[in-house]
Amino acid sequence: MALRDELLRSIWHAFTALDVDKSGKVSKSQLKVLSHNLCTVLNIPHDPVALEEHFKDDDEGPVSTQGYMPYLNKFILDKATGNFDHQDFNRMCWLLCSRKNLDRSQLLISNDDAFKVWCIFNFLSEDRYPLIIATEEIEYFLRKLTEAMGGSWVEERFEDYKLQLSVRQQSLNAWELILLVGSGQFIRGMDRQTLSMGIAEVYQELIMDVLKQGYMMKKGHKRKNWTERWFMLKLNSISYFVGEDLAEKKGDILLDGCCSVEPLQDKEGKKCLFLIKSSNKSFEISASDKKKKQEWIQAIQNCVSLLRQGRPTPHCEARQKRREIRLKLQAEQEDLQLRMSELQMANEVKQLELENMRKALEEAAAKAAEEERKRLQTQTELQDRYIVDIEREKIVRQQMEEQVAQKSEELEQYLQRVKEMEGMYRQLEDALEDERRARQDEEAVRRLQARLLEEEAVKRAELEEFHRQQQRAIAETKAEKQELERERLIKESELQAAMKQLDQLEEDRQGALEQYQAVMRKLEDAANNTKTWKHKVAEQEGMLRLIQPGSKGQQMITNWGPAAFL
Repeated sequence: MALRDELLRSIWHAFTALDVDKSGKVSKSQLKVLSHNLCTVLNIPHDPVALEEHFKDDDEGPVSTQGYMPYLNKFILDKATGNFDHQDFNRMCWLLCSRKNLDRSQLLISNDDAFKVWCIFNFLSEDRYPLIIATEEIEYFLRKLTEAMGGSWVEERFEDYKLQLSVRQQSLNAWELILLVGSGQFIRGMDRQTLSMGIAEVYQELIMDVLKQGYMMKKGHKRKNWTERWFMLKLNSISYFVGEDLAEKKGDILLDGCCSVEPLQDKEGKKCLFLIKSSNKSFEISASDKKKKQEWIQAIQNCVSLLRQGRPTPHCEARQKRREIRLKLQAEQEDLQLRMSELQMANEVKQLELENMRKALEEAAAKAAEEERKRLQTQTELQDRYIVDIEREKIVRQQMEEQVAQKSEELEQYLQRVKEMEGMYRQLEDALEDERRARQDEEAVRRLQARLLEEEAVKRAELEEFHRQQQRAIAETKAEKQELERERLIKESELQAAMKQLDQLEEDRQGALEQYQAVMRKLEDAANNTKTWKHKVAEQEGMLRLIQPGSKGQQMITNWGPAAFL
């Protein structure tokens, strides 16, 4: 941790403690006192003129953190060199903030132990303000504290606490951490003294950078006698004291990348010997047993190796790695949240598009269903209309067929009578030349009538064929209705033309009948001239009654035309 960051953490606690109403501002008089105390504990010359000049303005009100930071950086932090007592600095800031925030009624630990936990919090807290300690760092601290007290770590108990913590904020401030440790929640079965010793050991390692400590024997340089000393190993030095209370310091063994440590053979009644070679002196040390000897040798070699590589202490390096992992995980989580939000937005857009498509499809389906219903309704109406027309045409055709049958019967009767007349007139041919000529004329007229009747039959057959074609056209698919309608119109026009021809044939037949009547008049004249056959012809004339064509009724027209009833 950089010196500036370490100092700022403790100063932040002091500044927030002076902010009584939690408005983010502190009175200028309190900031002046704080600045003077900071300069004193940091061994920085105090410049009251610069302090007064910085706060010289017309506003006598409080100053915020942003307003105090320029002076703090320029006149205090930039001048701090590290030649000061870190414990004194931390204790000064602790005295300012603990009075306001620390509740002693719920704690099982002493004020000194609470101060050590506060320092550990500053060391493990995140690099942002307000200062908090993450869940991983809480677990790390509690693990080391449990190990220092000689207890066993209960993972399940902390997992339950982590779940409770995650519901709130997944972090703690300094006073919540002190309460967590001081309430004894994770040290059940341990007494206060054991807890205090554990806090002290963790404090020595994390804050004082003590990598190993314990009693060993040291050989003097002048007297060459062996004396028991309390040794304390740090990254760049080994300090030895009279006792573990650290009241009297006897000396230091400075370590650097050129130092070395090697085991020695037992001599002078001393066992477990090893030699520490520094740049200017060599020290012979005797451990209590082989295990401690090997532990000290390994610990010193690790320090030398770290000094050669320019690396920090293991716990500082481990803390930095944990922070990097958290930052990486946080960045990944933020990136994941960003991707999730983008995917959610894209999903919402897709859902909106699908909803619009669904609505459009529903509208199209409703429109298509309405069109299909109208089409089916129109089709049904057309079918009903065609069925009615067909039934009507059937009735008309039936009536026409009945009339044709009646006319045919009358014609047959007429032809029968004509045949009878022919027999009588053949007998008259021998007597009357005029009568024979009249009979020849009558025969020509009859042939003409026969020809006309044949033509009428042909036309009727054509009409029937047209009728059948029309019936087949009606049976075609609905998709060809329009084409069939055009063909029907063409057929109707042809039918109209055929009807006109039938009318012409009818007129020709009427002419033939008129000629026939003329011949009959001639026959009557010839009969009047023939006396022999006069009486007989008179009798036959009473029996002979020419069948005249019936009067035409009301003309009926169908889709085949008026000729259909002839």
